[in-house]
Amino acid sequence: MNISLYERLGGAQGISKIVDDVIDAHLNNPVVSTRFRNVKDLEHAKAMARDFFAAGSGGPEKYSGKDMRTAHTGMNISEQEYLAVMDDIMGALNKHNIDETTQKDVLAILYSLKGEIIRV
Repeated sequence: MNISLYERLGGAQGISKIVDDVIDAHLNNPVVSTRFRNVKDLEHAKAMARDFFAAGSGGPEKYSGKDMRTAHTGMNISEQEYLAVMDDIMGALNKHNIDETTQKDVLAILYSLKGEIIRV
């Protein structure tokens, strides 16, 4: 039986907890904290991140937000910022005892989005 990435991340509840921890980590990460502190509606950003993560991992949620390129256009995100965000995400996955194979699957997806996020 093939278990979806969504299920391996703990479904809606697990993804919600991971996203909360990721955002908390971003707010405390000196490389990216200013960007996240300046988000006008952090709860909306969290909801969009949860939906994006859930829909992208095979869950039933629908993502109604902007595509990655549109969402990040004009932000001039650096490689250093991108890697800091990746580290925060991987740290949250570790905190929630997500297995190594699942972490690698998430990492592969994140790297596939890199060109739509950095310096667009």
